[in-house]
Amino acid sequence: MTHHQQALLDLRNQHVPQGPFNVTPTFIQEARGAVMIDIEGREYIDFAGGIGVNNVGHCHPKVVHAIQDQAAKFIHTCFHIAMYEPYVQLAAKLNDLAPGDFAKMTMFANSGAEAVENAVKIARYATGRPAVICFENAFHGRTLLTMTLTSKVKPYKWGFGPFAPEIYRMPYAYCYRCPFGLSYPSCETACADYLEAFFISNVAAEQTAALIAEPIQGEGGFVTPPPEYFPKLQAICQKYGIALIIDEVQTGMGRTGKLFAIDHWGIAPDILTMAKSLGGGLPLSAVTGKADMMNKPHVGGLGGTYAGNPIACRAALAVLEILIEDKLLETAEALGRKVRERLIDLQNRFEIIGDVRGKGPMLAMEFVQDRETKKPATDDAKKLVKLCYEKGLILISCGNFGNVIRTLMPLVITDAQLEKGFGILEEALTELHK
Repeated sequence: MTHHQQALLDLRNQHVPQGPFNVTPTFIQEARGAVMIDIEGREYIDFAGGIGVNNVGHCHPKVVHAIQDQAAKFIHTCFHIAMYEPYVQLAAKLNDLAPGDFAKMTMFANSGAEAVENAVKIARYATGRPAVICFENAFHGRTLLTMTLTSKVKPYKWGFGPFAPEIYRMPYAYCYRCPFGLSYPSCETACADYLEAFFISNVAAEQTAALIAEPIQGEGGFVTPPPEYFPKLQAICQKYGIALIIDEVQTGMGRTGKLFAIDHWGIAPDILTMAKSLGGGLPLSAVTGKADMMNKPHVGGLGGTYAGNPIACRAALAVLEILIEDKLLETAEALGRKVRERLIDLQNRFEIIGDVRGKGPMLAMEFVQDRETKKPATDDAKKLVKLCYEKGLILISCGNFGNVIRTLMPLVITDAQLEKGFGILEEALTELHK
């Protein structure tokens, strides 16, 4: 580490608390597409994408232009004081693009956690019920309610209780580590059917406002349910008048090769939350849902000072243009095929990779010490992240045991950058197995 970088790190440690963690010790000066450049001029291939924020790439020209143009006009009025066109335009687009052939409405907030909080508020208001069912391995945010919905205790919940009431947690469709000890497809997706039993032993269906799930669990390890899972859950929710909330904060905006990951399961949720890549790097989140449900809360019951900031809305409109009109979604599908092929090849060559899963370019490798016992190889995953960083590739891990390596590279990554990144990954895996 150079003197300049060390000096900045010392400054960070002096003035910023330890709570906001850092995956790498580097300070970035510039970023374009799928490459970041630090203050010393060193380049890094980005497989982390700002934790799923940079789907259209760092500093995409259309996003930059939209931000600059709007900033020169006005930066903030507060939508509740003086309305502006980008908010309404973006809401209309998301209502049109979100799954479901029913009337929809959209409201905006600033972060994924805020979107989830508002989705739960809307579901509770619309149903008149208090309870929310969430899942093991889930991650929904760091606020009081969303931290409660989040599954992993350390570091997200440790020492921050007591937690919000009326939250109930059930097992998820983690086929590689089935909580019911079954195997797919002979299990007949018993994990989804279990919801009926859950109503008996945990919380009554008549008390339940919503069931919230990520289509592919992000921080939980890119856990990807089988095709029957969400249709079964939706049918049970509809049977009891429970709102199905799908959290697309990490999976949305083309991350899985489709605009919304839930499209892979062919269902339309009652409420859908999104953030991360929606704003192209700016803080913006959205809640889109059935119009009759979204419109239930009284005037003034929803909102926020910065919610749906005009610059962020303009950036999001540019993101949607890039994904749809510029056909980045098609590029994402092709990228997904390439990445899966490379990960499967690595799995065939390195025993440490017990499972490869995900959809499109949202893929992950689960590291295990032994493929029979599936004992998590947490330390090796940490070592790999560090090795890759030292060689010029930024990766991040996830999963309850921290033994899952995920791919969140910008969808605009070039073939040459992808090859360089996988070259580093392969080199690091080889060193790990010496």
